[in-house]
Amino acid sequence: MPPASKGATVSVGGTSDSDLVRSALVGDESAFEAIVRAHSDAVYGQALRFFGERTAAEDATQEVFIRVFRSLATFDGRSALSTWLFRVTRNVCLDIVRARRHLPLPVDPVDIPSRSVPDFSDALAATEAVEQAIRALPPEERDALGAVTLFGMSYEQAAEAFSVPVGTIKSRVFRARKTIGALLKATEAGA
Repeated sequence: MPPASKGATVSVGGTSDSDLVRSALVGDESAFEAIVRAHSDAVYGQALRFFGERTAAEDATQEVFIRVFRSLATFDGRSALSTWLFRVTRNVCLDIVRARRHLPLPVDPVDIPSRSVPDFSDALAATEAVEQAIRALPPEERDALGAVTLFGMSYEQAAEAFSVPVGTIKSRVFRARKTIGALLKATEAGA
């Protein structure tokens, strides 16, 4: 999904996010289902990167969409729906940590299993080595990278979501990519 500019909407099956939100608010269940289908992969991916385990990510994804359903009327449309969903996802993950004392799995870069990595293509993003490298990032870098790559936010949207300057988001994403590349090269060299 291409990044949307501030306040822009993304088309889902010919219907924009803003149209789907309006329809869902008047009780159209299929509109809410379309929102869930369009954004569930990004929400799940962010939760998986936050927790490092599938069960917790699935629980968080379910909780995100329950919260979205209950509070959709508070979405004011000043930002893209994906920006709002990113914030809801992040808040739900933090709430789960507070409520369950479920901490993200710490990963020691030395413990990353050896694996041959032919290139850094998008297909590689699904591999365990990449997921472990992402979990090894500091939370600020991991969140910035997830906002830009997973949710498709522009640097400006991510900066708004985190209430930090655009330059801060750019440097966090740069450091995250550099760290992931170094960890994957180290993993490849150890294979």
